[in-house]
Amino acid sequence: MQQVKQVLDASALWRALMALCTWVGVQWERSSVIQWFLHPRGWSPRASENSIFYKLWALIRGGLCWIYEILHLDVLFKGSVFTRPWIWCSLPVVLAPAMAVSSPSIAVLLLCAVGYASVLLCLVRDRKRKLAWSPINRYIILYAGVYMAGTVFSVNLQGSLKPGLLSVAFILFAVVLYNAVESRRQLDTLIALMVLAGAVVSFYGILQYIFRWGYQSAAWVDSDMFSGIEFRVPSTLENPNMLGQYLILAIPMGGAKLLSAKDWLRRAFYFACCGIMCICMLLTFSRGAWLGLLFAGMIFVLMLNPRLILLAPVALVALYFVLPDTVINRFTSIGNLSDNSTSYRVYIWIGVLSMLKDYWLCGIGPGDAAFNMVYPAYSYNQIVAPHSHNLFLQIVCDAGIVALIVFLILLFVYFRMMCSAIGKEKDWTSRMLQIAFTSGVCGFLVQAMTDYSFYNYRVMFLFWAYLALGALSARRGKLPEKGARA
Repeated sequence: MQQVKQVLDASALWRALMALCTWVGVQWERSSVIQWFLHPRGWSPRASENSIFYKLWALIRGGLCWIYEILHLDVLFKGSVFTRPWIWCSLPVVLAPAMAVSSPSIAVLLLCAVGYASVLLCLVRDRKRKLAWSPINRYIILYAGVYMAGTVFSVNLQGSLKPGLLSVAFILFAVVLYNAVESRRQLDTLIALMVLAGAVVSFYGILQYIFRWGYQSAAWVDSDMFSGIEFRVPSTLENPNMLGQYLILAIPMGGAKLLSAKDWLRRAFYFACCGIMCICMLLTFSRGAWLGLLFAGMIFVLMLNPRLILLAPVALVALYFVLPDTVINRFTSIGNLSDNSTSYRVYIWIGVLSMLKDYWLCGIGPGDAAFNMVYPAYSYNQIVAPHSHNLFLQIVCDAGIVALIVFLILLFVYFRMMCSAIGKEKDWTSRMLQIAFTSGVCGFLVQAMTDYSFYNYRVMFLFWAYLALGALSARRGKLPEKGARA
């Protein structure tokens, strides 16, 4: 390694690039816009307490506390395991991707309901305990409210009610999870379990590829253009694109745990987890997911050490010689309209944009039933589709332009919060986690441009849980080492 450094230092080109990076870094730090972005003002719990959401919650909580005290329920729940919300809120987050049951979304919802009840119980039995504050919480609640309104005013209320309520429950769980984690140990343990779950799901996917287990759809690949691809891995997520979307979130977490591991045993464990997940990602043959993961990796490297991005061309050349031809051909076909799946998406986008000219304000409501009721009248080239194959377009379809605006504001506040935390963070482990949760969301959003990422409700649930964990990592240094006992 020292020899490599000496060779690079002797290169005039390398020294010039280093000087350029240093100059750009100085200009970046001096920029008033960047300083405004990295140092937000007015973010405090007191500002949140003036909101209508907080005042409404205070009224509801006061009534529930009164009922709890009148019924003397403190005797019943003293020392109860149900007063440990971290356990109950961790269960759905860890188990959601691995659930291979007949109705996995409903199973996750039931686990979430227990988590909701546990957090509510803790807040009711202890009047002094406050809702943990985060800059993104109010926008999460607002987005859930707008989405609920889109459900109520759907063109097909009966068809939209179940997907709408399920979505709202999963969106609001982010606030519940944020309040359930009370210590650094709980946060770190939960993330470690999520990485392990990702490795287990990926290992099962690799076994699927080897033994050809599971369902394969003819629509998943253009057999004329990619005759070498005989099997795409869906694992427990039922669809290779959804599996790839999930792995975009999981792999950066594994990378953060690997880089922050304090002994060789843990490094070996997380290295194995990351390797298994990356192999499974390749076997999904999901070009959008590959692109999203590459983008997430680029953001990760830029935030870790911007100078490392100079090695990107070398890494890409190395990948060209390492990866099999089927993977290279698949990736280089991105944007090729002669590919059926690419042209299929473009035709859907044209039809959806035509539809939204008439329904942009309030949308048509969530779910396949509402979409299939309206979209066929606007479909381009008679393309049949269950959704718009684009997250941002689908949000407008589900709840109108207001929902998209709130969602984009939420993302802006999230990235501002994370970048501000990264800029101030001194602890290496916290910094790695913050970088991972920032880069993971970036990669997820890139993939979301080519697919409706929330079509699989478990992936949608994990995205909102991911935002909550990212917000927790932003204040990890302020969390106590161990949580208080009930």
